[in-house]
Amino acid sequence: MKSILAFIIIFGLVVFVHEFGHFFVAKKAGILVREFSIGMGPKLVQWRRTQTTYTIRWLPLGGYVRLAGRDEQSEIDPGTAIVVQFGDGGKVNRIDASEADLPIEGTPVRVIKADLVDALTITGYENGDEEKEVTYQVDHDATIIDDSGTELQIAPRDTQLQEAKPWKKIAVSFAGPLMNVVLGFVVLFIYSFAATGPATTTIGQVTANSPAQTVLKKNDQILAVNGQKTATFEAVSEEISASKGKTITFKVKRSGAVKTVKVKPKYSKTTKSYIVGIVAKPDNSFGAKAKRGWQLSWQVTGMIFQALGNLFKHFSLNKLSGPVGIYSETSKATSMGLTYMLAFVGMLSINLGIVNLIPIPGLDGGKLLLEIIELILGHPISEEHETLVDLIGVVFLLLLIIAVTGNDIYRYFIK
Repeated sequence: MKSILAFIIIFGLVVFVHEFGHFFVAKKAGILVREFSIGMGPKLVQWRRTQTTYTIRWLPLGGYVRLAGRDEQSEIDPGTAIVVQFGDGGKVNRIDASEADLPIEGTPVRVIKADLVDALTITGYENGDEEKEVTYQVDHDATIIDDSGTELQIAPRDTQLQEAKPWKKIAVSFAGPLMNVVLGFVVLFIYSFAATGPATTTIGQVTANSPAQTVLKKNDQILAVNGQKTATFEAVSEEISASKGKTITFKVKRSGAVKTVKVKPKYSKTTKSYIVGIVAKPDNSFGAKAKRGWQLSWQVTGMIFQALGNLFKHFSLNKLSGPVGIYSETSKATSMGLTYMLAFVGMLSINLGIVNLIPIPGLDGGKLLLEIIELILGHPISEEHETLVDLIGVVFLLLLIIAVTGNDIYRYFIK
C-alpha cells in the first residue's frame, strides 16, 4: 500500500508539473485554457476562474490541460435540446448542452444550427415552437456545459492554439518538458541538502579492527595514494579497490605535519571489494551541498542524453520503462528511505522532460518539430497532413506502450 501511494504521488506530481508548464505559458500567450484537470476519469469537483475550469477527478494519476483548438471547439449538433441563459446586452452567456434531467434555469431551445467559433450564433426553436426560428447572439466569453456535466468556456477562433504565432506555440509545447527538468533540478537540490554532505579527503572515522586502525587517525587529510594525488574521496576508494590487496602508501596531513604510512587492504565479502577501514568526513556546509546539487543535476541530465543515444544505436525494450517499471522502481526507492526517493523523483522528472522532447508525433517534441517547420515556412502544414502525422504518432506510441508494459510485467513480476 505504501508503494502504491508513493507511486501515485510521485507520478502525479511529475505529470502535474508538466501540464502546469503548458498551462502557465498558454495563459501568458493569450491562448484559452478551457480546463486544467488534476487527476483523470470522472469529475469529482469543478470551479471556474479567469476563463478556465479547474477540475479534480477521481483517478489521482497526473492531469491534463485542454487548450482551445480544432479538437476543442465547442460544437452543438442539430436537434440537440439545450437551455440558454442571457447576460447583459441580451447575448447568450451560458449554454447547457448536457441534456441532463435537471438543466440550468433559462430558455429551452431545440438547435437547428450553431456556430460557436466564428459567427457566435445559435439558431433554433424556442420553447418547442417549431413555427418560428430564432437566432441568438452568443457572448465571446460564454460557457457551455458538455455531456459530462463539465462547464467550459467556448472556444472562439481568436482564442485557439492554431491561431497563435508560431513562437508562442513553440513556447507552449516546450514549457511542459522544461518544467519537468526544472522540477528535477529543484528536487535534486533538496536531496543534496537532505543527505549527508559530500565526502572530503579528510578521515572522519577509522573502523575498529581494520587494517587502517594502527596507522591512520580521525581528521587525517589524505593527500595522495601510491603517489597519486587524491582530490576526492572517490579517487581514494578507486586506488584502494585497484590495489588487489597489495600494500598501499598513504601520504597524509596530520596536525599540520605531512606523514607517509603504509596499509595492506583486506577483502570485504560485504562490499565485495578491498578496503582499509576508513570513512570520509562529510562537508555539510551550505556551499558544498549546493555545489553537489548543481553538479548532480547536470550529471543526471548528461546520463539521460547518453542513455537515449545508446537506445537509438542499440534499441532494446529492456532500456525502456512504462508505468509498471516506474512503479517497481518507485517501490525500491520507497523502501530505501526519503533521500533515495527524492533522488529518484529528480531523475524521473528530468528523464520524462527530456524524453518528451524526442521529435515523435504524439510527444511534445513532435509538436515542436511541426511548429518549427511552420516558423521556417511561414505557414503551418495542412490540417490533413498534421492529422495524418498525429495519427501515425499515436498508433506508434500506443504500440510502444503496449510492448514496454508487457516487457515490464515480464521483467518485474514473471521472470
